Amino acid sequence: MQMPPPASVVVVGQQFAAPYPVTLVITKRVLSLREGEFNVTDVNGNLIFSVKGSFFSAADRHVLRGAAGVPILTLRRKLLSAHSRWQAFKGDSTNSKDLIFSVKKSSLFQFKTKLDVFFASNTDENVPDFLVKGGFRDARCTVYLGNSSAVIAEMHKQRSLKTILIGKDTYGVTLNPGVDGAFIAALIVVLHEITEVHSDAAAA
Repeated sequence: MQMPPPASVVVVGQQFAAPYPVTLVITKRVLSLREGEFNVTDVNGNLIFSVKGSFFSAADRHVLRGAAGVPILTLRRKLLSAHSRWQAFKGDSTNSKDLIFSVKKSSLFQFKTKLDVFFASNTDENVPDFLVKGGFRDARCTVYLGNSSAVIAEMHKQRSLKTILIGKDTYGVTLNPGVDGAFIAALIVVLHEITEVHSDAAAA
């Protein structure tokens, strides 16, 4: 039985959470063999967030920016991490005091993608604060509250001839009321990095 969603899920900032359901459109575009970008818009095409960088190289740092270009989160891959851990910091910082949350594979070897998400304050990491199941290869993913069945957001791939012709992958993301859109956008970027870019990286 699926649990009801919580009243609100604010991780990055209250300004990124709406009191009603929200649909975001995430477009992943390959600019070159090494460069790519994510743009996050509303259903009317208005830019909300963007991430541009070397998604197809060994780069380990990306910045989530607002529509005006102001840094919201810095996403950094932790080197020599056995579970492909990524960390999210406030603004353009990578200082440990500005760590907000981290994401890692639930287990070293996975047939289906499952990621654990921990608040910075959850130092023992016995129970994740959020779970992400699914990925880009599945063309869908679901974000759950903690280790429960309460869904807070879902992503699915949108297929059309236009997106194929212009070299873009487009995904629709449905957020429950009160869910932090910046947090979900960051999770999806990290999901892409873990499953599509660094999936074969050596673990230590």
